[in-house]
Amino acid sequence: MSLHDARRYMSASAPRTPQAHLIESALGLHLFVADGSRLFDAEAELFRRCGAAMARGDSEEIEDLLRQAGLDGPPMIDDAPLPPPKIRALSLAIAQKCNLGCAYCYAQQGDFGAPAKNMSLADALSAVELLVGEAERGERLNLAFLGGEPLVNRPTLRAAARRARELAETRRAIINYSITTNGTLLTEDDARFFEEFGFAVTISLDGPREVHDALRPYKGGAGSFDAVMRRAAPLLRMQRRMQVSARVTVTPTNLALRRTLDTFVAAGFHSVGFSPMLSSPAGQGELQSDDLELMLGEMIDCGREYERRSRLGERYPFANMVNAMREIHRGTHRPYPCGAGAGYLGVSADGELSACHRFVGDEDGAMGSLAEGVDRTRQAQWLAERHVHRQEPCRSCWARYLCGGGCHHEVLRRGRPACDYIRGWLHYCLEAYLRLSPQPAGNALDSIGTSYG
Repeated sequence: MSLHDARRYMSASAPRTPQAHLIESALGLHLFVADGSRLFDAEAELFRRCGAAMARGDSEEIEDLLRQAGLDGPPMIDDAPLPPPKIRALSLAIAQKCNLGCAYCYAQQGDFGAPAKNMSLADALSAVELLVGEAERGERLNLAFLGGEPLVNRPTLRAAARRARELAETRRAIINYSITTNGTLLTEDDARFFEEFGFAVTISLDGPREVHDALRPYKGGAGSFDAVMRRAAPLLRMQRRMQVSARVTVTPTNLALRRTLDTFVAAGFHSVGFSPMLSSPAGQGELQSDDLELMLGEMIDCGREYERRSRLGERYPFANMVNAMREIHRGTHRPYPCGAGAGYLGVSADGELSACHRFVGDEDGAMGSLAEGVDRTRQAQWLAERHVHRQEPCRSCWARYLCGGGCHHEVLRRGRPACDYIRGWLHYCLEAYLRLSPQPAGNALDSIGTSYG
């Protein structure tokens, strides 16, 4: 059934015109307007006329129908690239080395294809100064620690976090901290430190024991699952200000997502999220079209359990679903998939700046250095080139402002093999949002019906 559902949603979500998308659910007829990511109940005649125009690929008629429904107006997102903004988030590759031997690792088992190294304390503090040194009162910032395995360089990590807190307090800024770790080096003292600073802790876990051990062994070949769960236990027990999440990288060999989700929810993780492996250094673990169909079916199965639990008033921390519901409700519409190369940059162990943590050591995402500052010319060029209106086939896709065009690193390395998967997932999430939303009363638009979000 899950594979059948995946194919049905992929078919239903295929792009026909860039301006709008139609959804027919048990609740009725619905129109999603790409500009502004707006979702409406649609009257039958409008739905029929839009469907006929879409079948012909007649974008001009769709524009006219939206105008008649009062849904036209200046575009909320134009062709102008985002001006280079202030840096509000940095990820520090605090240790470009790792004790695991994950074959699919984008960081090439932690060292990014270069000699293993730690970030110096001087560079870590310089990065903190770049992030916090000129922050304004009330400004929200994020300092992330990644690797490799960041806990290999624990003293520098802690010193950087303490210095960031001091500077933020001086400038009356608000700073959040995060770390992504393989979990094998966690200690109870780490748990206390992360709780004190309110860290968002993401632990990489790829499934129950036998699944995880096959994908994330130590470099000597032994499995790491038992060590990770044992060392994560104090964090799961202590989390109050700290939030401990599990992040699952999905490959062709760990597609039983519902079992994985329920395993980690039962273990006490604050949230559990899935990320498809679309690009790895040697192609190992990359999902192909058949795998993405299976993944979509599994994601929908997890989503339906989220819906069921939500109706019962129960918490079910399926991160992908929680995030989708939040973004649909907000009407998220963006010309980029994330802040990479804009308000967010990565910092290598050598102090080089890059568009994000995935571009460490990669000239395609080079953005200057701590010593010489942010390369604003390169940043402006990046923002112009990566705008969703400059991407194909994004410009003709109804989901472009929810998706933003896809992970820059994955797109530059492999293209866009997951568009059908992404659209199918978004179509399902829009339906789920309609089912979970209280039906608004007295909020009708004359020409179209009820608005959501």
